[in-house]
Amino acid sequence: MHTVWKGAISFGLVHVPVKMFSATEDKDISMKLIHRECGSNISYIRKCPTCEVEVDWDAIVKGYEYEKGHYVLFEKDELEQLSDDVTKTIKILDFVALEEIDPIYFQKTYYLSPDQAGGNAYNLLLEAMRQSGRIGIAKVSIRSKSSLAAIRIIGDCLAMETIFFPDEIRSVDQVPGLPEHVDVNEKELMMARMLIEQLSTPFEPAKYNDDYRSRLMDMIQHKIAGEEVRVAPEQQRTNVLDLMAALQASLEAVKLPPDAKGSLDTGATHAAHTGSGTTEADTVRTASSEAAAQDGTQAGVGASDTSAAKVPKPRKPRGSSGSAKQGGALG
Repeated sequence: MHTVWKGAISFGLVHVPVKMFSATEDKDISMKLIHRECGSNISYIRKCPTCEVEVDWDAIVKGYEYEKGHYVLFEKDELEQLSDDVTKTIKILDFVALEEIDPIYFQKTYYLSPDQAGGNAYNLLLEAMRQSGRIGIAKVSIRSKSSLAAIRIIGDCLAMETIFFPDEIRSVDQVPGLPEHVDVNEKELMMARMLIEQLSTPFEPAKYNDDYRSRLMDMIQHKIAGEEVRVAPEQQRTNVLDLMAALQASLEAVKLPPDAKGSLDTGATHAAHTGSGTTEADTVRTASSEAAAQDGTQAGVGASDTSAAKVPKPRKPRGSSGSAKQGGALG
């Protein structure tokens, strides 16, 4: 791993020298812009539109546009004086429970390793945080970008998550089109809950793959081999189902035995044990027919919308230090 930053963690008067490494990597397939006519790579030129000349990096400064066409200029050393990056310190301000932080705040994960003769202090902080079950909230500046950070434990390693400042998080009140009142059909709600329960499973990140990247790499290999590649467009399903039918079809597609782990107790299991002969499937069918009779057909929900009924498992708060919830990097 390449060291991206060197400095120290400080809490109280304790200093822990550390090296920082990126915990994640971008696996996107990089492509260049090519001139179709000759096959040459398109280059970008830093050109001044007024002077009509190319501009070298040493002739470029940063500027803030305070009104249209008017800028205040900053030299590099002026900006460096304002930055906390010169201190090279991850300063822990508070210790909190990880569950108190909404995942929307998290940005990027870094691993921290002990540097120089900081092994003892590093181990002390790691074990103290593990036993306390708390994470540290710190301030840090990396490459002149100031950020909040969460210091936590992954395995036997201290990790740092950069997190947004509160004023960088947009309020949900700014989202247009949100319902003023949440009103749902009770029978549809019961079936949606059953579907969620049947789709619920422990999080296993290894089972998820980037299908687009795999298909793209496969196409690249075929093109390198000189093969012509044509991708048949996926046919869009246009038949219309009402919401209850979509829920019932989704449940039947993932149907588990009534006593299977994760199935929702809607009374069907109890009825089966009491000898009534009613099964979970009967409950689903009854709910579907009753809702259809009560509400009529709800047109406009296509089969392609059936996937919307597959409500994803809510993202659980990431595991706190030393807990069984700990896994991979956050965010």
